[in-house]
Amino acid sequence: MGFDFASLIRDVADFPEAGIVFKDITPLLADPEGLEAALDELTGPFHDTGVTKVVGIEARGFIFGAPAADRLGAGFVPVRKPGKLPWIVETQTYSLEYGSGTLEVHRDSVQAGDSVLIVDDVLATGGTARATVDLVRKLGAGVAGVAVLIELGFLNGRSRLDGVEVHTVVHYGGD
Repeated sequence: MGFDFASLIRDVADFPEAGIVFKDITPLLADPEGLEAALDELTGPFHDTGVTKVVGIEARGFIFGAPAADRLGAGFVPVRKPGKLPWIVETQTYSLEYGSGTLEVHRDSVQAGDSVLIVDDVLATGGTARATVDLVRKLGAGVAGVAVLIELGFLNGRSRLDGVEVHTVVHYGGD
């Protein structure tokens, strides 16, 4: 049947604000077998697909992105919030429920001919993942897919990634 990931993901009520149930992955990260199984599941569909770069979305996407890149024989590229990268950057601004957000990547980190897997811990409303897809494509690279540990299906974030393969390890709610 596979690894019981949900047993190592803790619900924390009212975090970071009242009414939110936060999915805490730190118990999974602390469990060697759980972490290994999560990385196996995240990368499994992308072996032998020609992925050349793995993009990890700040900050928890870094936790899974770098070892995923290693497993796939690819390079790792961090996508960060503004002002965190020291070189020339490409920027993508996107809409949030209340306001906007911005992501940056080094302009020379991905390029035409690269096949990029985007990795993050959670797919919620899909805004950050969509912005990252757009940022990678703006630099001329192809997107092999988006791989996430957790998908909050009831927030319908997958709908913002139309045309992009989305691979989820643990799915909560929704379709």
